[in-house]
Amino acid sequence: MSAVEHRYDLRSRQERYAGPIFAVVSDEVAMPGGGTAGRDWVRHVGAVAVVALDDADRVVLIRQYRHPVGRHLWELPAGLVDVAGEDLPSAALRELAEEADLAARTVDTLVDVFSSPGFTNELVRVFLARDLSDVPVDRRHQRRDEEADLQVVRVDLDEAVSKVLAGEITNASCVAGLLAAARARDTGWSALRPADAPLPGRATS
Repeated sequence: MSAVEHRYDLRSRQERYAGPIFAVVSDEVAMPGGGTAGRDWVRHVGAVAVVALDDADRVVLIRQYRHPVGRHLWELPAGLVDVAGEDLPSAALRELAEEADLAARTVDTLVDVFSSPGFTNELVRVFLARDLSDVPVDRRHQRRDEEADLQVVRVDLDEAVSKVLAGEITNASCVAGLLAAARARDTGWSALRPADAPLPGRATS
């Protein structure tokens, strides 16, 4: 696909808030018809998520409380890219171990998702993990805060897709990951990218 793209030059930027996970900035941006417009947005460290698929074609889902929406959501094992020097596949495997007590011998890139590009540059890489095994009990992560309340289940992939279409699964990376996994499976996994495939750019980062 190709398209003609206008150049949205950054004229000024002011950082309103900076924290360990995200910052809030205000930009003044040149517009196509002339003049400028203000854009407030959230600069995010990025995240990974994992569609962990077992030999019975079941996907691992977790149910976790999310305070901004005030309720529990069905999600994939996922987390922030916030460990210095850690590559994305390693981050994904770390989250899979911490949240689902699982390891995986086979990891591929499934899909990349800008979670809400109208206000944040957060980019989530969703991996496909197969050839699963349990993390030994003495090496399992001690879950705290909301993670202590995690519910971990395995659901047939087609059933999970049905829950997406029924509006029962609404987390963005989970929706994208489940639909992409079902499509990739149905095409014999031929379109999977390697685990270390390049990320799409985040020009405003």
